[in-house]
Amino acid sequence: MSKNIFKGRFCPLYVFFAVFVFLSLLIRTILFVESLSVLDENIWLFMKIYYTGLFLDVVTMLYFAIPMVFYLIIIPDRIYRNRFHKLFFYTLSLGVICILVFTGTTEYFFFQEFGTRFNFIAVDYLIYTHEVLRNIYESYPLYRIFSMIALVSLLMFLFIRRFLDKSMEEKTVFRQRIKQGALFLIMPLIPFAFVDLSFSHISSNTYANELSANGIYTFFAALKNNEIDYEGFYATEDADMVLTNLHEMLREKNSTFVSNSASDISRYINNTDQENKLNVVVVIVESLSAEYLGTFGNKNNLTPNLDRLSKEGILFTNIHATGTRTDRGLEAITLSVPPTQGRSIVKRPDNKNMFSWGAIMKSKGYDTSFIYGGYGYFDNMNYFFSNNGFKTVDRRDIAKEEVQFENAWGVCDEDLFNKAIKEFNDSYKNRRPFFAEIMTTSNHRPYTYPDGRIDIPSHTGRDGAVKYTDYAIGKFIDDAKKEPWFKDTVFVIVADHCANSSGKVKLPVKKYEIPLLIYSPAHIVPQKIDKLASQIDIAPTVLGLLNFSYTTNFFGKDILKMQPEQERAFISTYQKLGYLKKDKLVILDVKKEKGSYQFNRNSGESRKIPPDPKMLEEAISYYQGTNYLYKHHLNRWDLN
Repeated sequence: MSKNIFKGRFCPLYVFFAVFVFLSLLIRTILFVESLSVLDENIWLFMKIYYTGLFLDVVTMLYFAIPMVFYLIIIPDRIYRNRFHKLFFYTLSLGVICILVFTGTTEYFFFQEFGTRFNFIAVDYLIYTHEVLRNIYESYPLYRIFSMIALVSLLMFLFIRRFLDKSMEEKTVFRQRIKQGALFLIMPLIPFAFVDLSFSHISSNTYANELSANGIYTFFAALKNNEIDYEGFYATEDADMVLTNLHEMLREKNSTFVSNSASDISRYINNTDQENKLNVVVVIVESLSAEYLGTFGNKNNLTPNLDRLSKEGILFTNIHATGTRTDRGLEAITLSVPPTQGRSIVKRPDNKNMFSWGAIMKSKGYDTSFIYGGYGYFDNMNYFFSNNGFKTVDRRDIAKEEVQFENAWGVCDEDLFNKAIKEFNDSYKNRRPFFAEIMTTSNHRPYTYPDGRIDIPSHTGRDGAVKYTDYAIGKFIDDAKKEPWFKDTVFVIVADHCANSSGKVKLPVKKYEIPLLIYSPAHIVPQKIDKLASQIDIAPTVLGLLNFSYTTNFFGKDILKMQPEQERAFISTYQKLGYLKKDKLVILDVKKEKGSYQFNRNSGESRKIPPDPKMLEEAISYYQGTNYLYKHHLNRWDLN
């Protein structure tokens, strides 16, 4: 049998099976060693990681062997044994090995950055190649990496070459090749019908689950599931009951529902004091985890400006990002909705005329803008904002003479804020109040910024990027103080998401904690607020500070008026939907899975607990209700 394997037409197939499994085992072992500190010390778990991983490696290779099987069946002997074909096959084989080694190397760096195998982030990165490729070029020593990939690939090819030669020695007939290849064409049908990514869910420890998976398999699973039908995949309740529950949960003392329809969540928010049309500037800071700020306990003096400002405004100390990507943060802040399963609304095609913060401000006579230092086609930002009440300003609108420094993601934060001030000055000259969302980029790999600004050299890591962003924000506030509109402006500073959301558990609550600061010295009394809330509550809170009365379809609430029993927050990945109340967490997952956990806010540790029926019902009502309203276009801006 082994003689036939190593001399037959299908020898290359067995060889590439072996190469694929070896490389998958190698990358799994490297990632396993690097993850030992966050894995439970359990020999049985370690064994499960490897035998589950081997199973998924084989399944993945069965899928990708299909083109090779067809090739080996179809090519007749006179071509297959020809010396020109031999050269072609050598080249093709070397190319395949290079791709496999490159994929393994890429997966290693991806795991270092995100703590996961390839997922929906990797899918997105294929779309935005300009920013991603430039970011990679600026972040890693590519010449050395590619040289090593080429060397390893060449050595592996030289090792398997003799097996490839043997495959060309024996004569075959078409009928024989079909009989041999048929099994390889039938075998993938079994895992296609019965195997999915849930096979890698071997533990409550998410690192163990990621290690047992295969990166190529997870990539294509993410590609397939980038949009997920809620009713088909998540726990549901009766739609009427869900909408009734939603009405009760959205009710506030100063709000009145505008209709008796269960599917209409529109409320009129009535603030009796006089409206105060202050300018509003929302600075959304890339990857600013709460743990980086001194006011949250960091001892490295990375955020002296934010720490100072936090004592001069309202600091919210128990705020959570709704997701792990910029577009998710923009969704929550702009639309005040819980996170949607799969893609965020920002990236969905049907996202025009959503009920947005910008639309409310525009209806109040404000100039509204979204200002970004990169190219706004990234993450569909320009399309989303321009169709939801905002003027967009991006890299194309920043002149060459306005740029001191830029990298893969756009101009540095200083240049971004300078451009914003020019936009605000134009509105002030035209005697119009302004509302802006500013999305920063400097706190992002490759962590580069202008020299001489801070005491940490550029391109040395996240700490330097955090400190530079803090410097730029401090300078922005100081520059704004020189403008006549400063005293009548409310500044909101918040993160889009945390720097790293990976953890041992499905949704590590502590990895979603972000700072929120509202600053306006002439109008706001400094204080600390420790109420549990999330990004969806920012817009209603600021509108409350302005004493605005308005009709709303928001899911968020005014944090300052929030009663203790109303405190809750939302966190998510692109599949897992989390709902927080006090020290409890409910997670809704695909395959209609649901789980309840208790977490320790200080340590971040959590443990599974029996389900709380009321809290589970609330979680389903929020998420199913959000999906229902979006799907039926019931949270859109009334253009009539």
